[in-house]
Amino acid sequence: MTTRIRLMRMGAKKRPFYRVVVADQRSPRDGRFIENIGKYHPLEDPSVIDIDEERALDWLRKGAQPSQAVQVLLTKSGIWEKFEAERPAKKAKPATKAKKEDEAAP
Repeated sequence: MTTRIRLMRMGAKKRPFYRVVVADQRSPRDGRFIENIGKYHPLEDPSVIDIDEERALDWLRKGAQPSQAVQVLLTKSGIWEKFEAERPAKKAKPATKAKKEDEAAP
């Protein structure tokens, strides 16, 4: 089962607010979800972003993939940076021959 962290739309017509939920990738946008981990109110001034950091990090460690919109919210709230800091650093790839030639040419 592939899990995603995504937004679930709620609210009245033209007055949306969203819940940040962990759901199976195959379930519909507003359908069944596993856990509610936060909320997002875009119409408030300023926008309300309230995500349970502990639960979000737990699901990210388990391999849940955030949607693009949720990744932006995680970045704004500082959770994504904490998750990136925990991950092991990727090894640097050796420079390719084409890159070396581009660097050598003035």
